[in-house]
Order: sequence, then structure tokens, then C-alpha cells
Amino acid sequence: MLSLPSLTMAKNCLVTATTRHEARARLSYGPTRSLRTPGKGAGHLRAIIWTLVLVMLLYAGIKIVPVLIDEYEFQDGIQGIARFASANRQNLDQIRKDVNNEVVKEDLPVAPEDIHVEAKNGNVKISADYSVVVDLKVYQLTLNFHPVASNAALF
Repeated sequence: MLSLPSLTMAKNCLVTATTRHEARARLSYGPTRSLRTPGKGAGHLRAIIWTLVLVMLLYAGIKIVPVLIDEYEFQDGIQGIARFASANRQNLDQIRKDVNNEVVKEDLPVAPEDIHVEAKNGNVKISADYSVVVDLKVYQLTLNFHPVASNAALF
């Protein structure tokens, strides 16, 4: 059994702890404020703003990434054309026709006069300049591309 002094001491500790908590709350928030933490709505607003930013980045990525992939595939296509042009002994008109076929295949806004082909001593250099406008609903982003491919000899 517990003795009377230890029971009284336990009761005093419980009362003292409760009063300390109330005193701390009164000092922190003032006598008229509740014990609720201030600025709790700011966390929700911050979460909403970050969610909107992430959604906007995802939307921009969905619009921009396919354009970048098309440019990469076009670059790869003209690189292959340049490599095999001298091996197949193609003239400038045949190379230009192959590049135009690559443009049509990738559905790029490249005009025939924007395609530059040079062939000297078996070295072929192909370049094309074009721009793509990406509509982001609030901003018109213009991406400028300058793909270049060559089969420069190693010797």
C-alpha cells in the first residue's frame, strides 16, 4: 500500500504539471488566445501553391518533351544520312532529297531552303535551322534548333 505522503506528492506533481502547461500557454499566446498553433492555414496555402507549381511543370514538360524528342530523332536521322552519303556515292540532290524525307517523317517545320548540304572530298556536312513554337496557354515558347551532322574522315 502507498503511504499517505507519497499519494499526496503524486497528486501535487500532477497538479503542478497541469498548471505549468497552462502558464506556458498563457505566456506564449496571451490570455485571450486559444492553445491552437498560429498560422495553421499557411501550411495549407503553401501545399496548394507547391501543387500548382508541380502541375504547371508537368504540363510544360508534356508540351516540350515531344518537341525535343522529335529534334533528337531528326538529328539522328541526318547523322545516318551523312555517314552513308559518301559510301553510297550520293550527289547533293540525292542527299537533300533524303533529308527532306526525314523532315516529312518527323513532321518538322523545316523549309527546303533551310537545309544546307556540303560535300567536299568525300566529307558530307548537313545542317538545318528551324524553330518550333510551343503554346503553354500563358506563354508562347519558341525553341530554336540548329542540328548539324557530318561524316568527317578520321585521316
